[in-house]
Amino acid sequence: MLVELSIKNFAIIEELNLSFTNGLTVLTGETGAGKSIIIDAITLIAGGRGSSEFVRHGEAKAELEGMFLIPSDDHPIYEKALEFGIEVCEGAVILRRDISQNGKSICRINGKMVTISVLREIGGTLIDVHGQHEHQELMDYHFHLPLLDQFGGEEINRAHQQYERIYERYISVQKQFNSLNQDERETVHRLDFLTFQYNEIQKANLVLNEDESLTEEKKKINNFEKIYEGLQTAYQALRGDQTALDWLSVAMNNVNDLADLDDDIKGISDTISNSYYLLEETSLSIRNAFEMLEYDPERLNTIESRLNEINGLKRKYGKTVEEILEYYAEIEKEIETLQNRETHLVKLEKELHSLKADLLVEAVKLSEVREKYAQILTTSILQELKELYMEKTKFEVMFLKKPSVSDELNSPEINRSGLDEVEFYISTNPGEPLKPLARTASGGELSRIMLALKNIFSKHSGITSIIFDEVDTGVSGRVAQSIAEKIYKVSVDSQVLCISHLPQVAAMADTHLFIQKEIIDGRTKTSVQPLEFDEKVKEIARMISGVEITDVTKKHAEELLEQGYNVKQDR
Repeated sequence: MLVELSIKNFAIIEELNLSFTNGLTVLTGETGAGKSIIIDAITLIAGGRGSSEFVRHGEAKAELEGMFLIPSDDHPIYEKALEFGIEVCEGAVILRRDISQNGKSICRINGKMVTISVLREIGGTLIDVHGQHEHQELMDYHFHLPLLDQFGGEEINRAHQQYERIYERYISVQKQFNSLNQDERETVHRLDFLTFQYNEIQKANLVLNEDESLTEEKKKINNFEKIYEGLQTAYQALRGDQTALDWLSVAMNNVNDLADLDDDIKGISDTISNSYYLLEETSLSIRNAFEMLEYDPERLNTIESRLNEINGLKRKYGKTVEEILEYYAEIEKEIETLQNRETHLVKLEKELHSLKADLLVEAVKLSEVREKYAQILTTSILQELKELYMEKTKFEVMFLKKPSVSDELNSPEINRSGLDEVEFYISTNPGEPLKPLARTASGGELSRIMLALKNIFSKHSGITSIIFDEVDTGVSGRVAQSIAEKIYKVSVDSQVLCISHLPQVAAMADTHLFIQKEIIDGRTKTSVQPLEFDEKVKEIARMISGVEITDVTKKHAEELLEQGYNVKQDR
């Protein structure tokens, strides 16, 4: 869950540090006080889209940081963190994002700098922000199949992976077939081009690591004089008159005479003797080295010419000799394929036919699993909607296409997701037929349907923090109370942060934060105040009455709080 949030120089927030707890936290306040700005900050540390407009006027950058505690060792964040080389210690994850005036972001996870895409992947395992825009997503049937797959969990995932494995092979073979089955004139041009490249590389007769050995040899020839003088000086220092080996010989002979008299001296004698013979052998190696040195200007010209040839090939075919040789092997294979085009086309077409048949079998298996979970999802949603006073509602996960094995190669609908197209159908009024959700549900009904889905999916996703940004729009009365209870129900399994204008929702809060803005020294600032019971009564009364707080509205607020307490006790 999110335990700490730090916001600095963000929009109208100068500096704000918030602590959060388990359960349901409700944020209330006047419109424009900054409630959504706090949610925006949380969204940004989870990888949301940012811009320079978020930086407080007159400041260099906005600084956002959130600390999360992970509830279990099997949370999906551990796998993601391992994938990106991020260390998670004692179940704590700190997400940080700085946004500068030019709109650029610097992102860190547990102190390690990461890209926004990595921040988004990690943040996606921790936070689920649900706002008004998700109503639009729910209206788009393209989002319905992913929702069903998410609900089906591991069983649908396994069936989809098996299907996708064959699909990837099918697409690869299809690309090969299409490429080989292109216009014959293009094939001839391609063959001529590859043959030219093949002959050019073959003529060079490259040897692996040849450029490295030639470069080393070139360096030796260019530094011939320096190497020769250095080796000769070293040899004279060891072998000349009254030099290192002569004096070491004197030391060795004198200590050897004492070796039998003292065990400690014997050890010294052995060390000096070993050093003498080692240096003697080394001096001979030095002599051989400088005697074999030969300055050959013609050889230098040959090396320069060969390196120029290799570098010319590198510019065309690869950064190293190894890459050039790999490309050489690839085009050799492609030339053989083009020269035997008809044979390969027959082979690929046969493989395509076989793969598609296998693919259709796996697609049907995937569809069967989806249909099973579609029934379970339908039952779950109807139960949730019943609790939200939509007991007369009919709901169905409609499969728009019913695949079968007999479709074989004549099925054009095949894609990465399978053969299914899914759309949610609903009827909210008795006697009315089922129709697509996008053409039927009102704003208030969409809010309840989305909340029903969130309640169902919160038990499957492993998300630690769920944020509801004014999801209660368009509802009132007993529906508002049912939504409040449903939001609280979600918070039992996941931490929930909720912006709301409904007093019923505020009355269910475990923690109530009041957001307000004030003008100090000519600048607007946002502050956050946790409310105690009396302050909750006053704020809920304000939410009920709108303007004037009366004894009646206070009494009503107290009743709502008592009702909320009783609901939570029953849970």
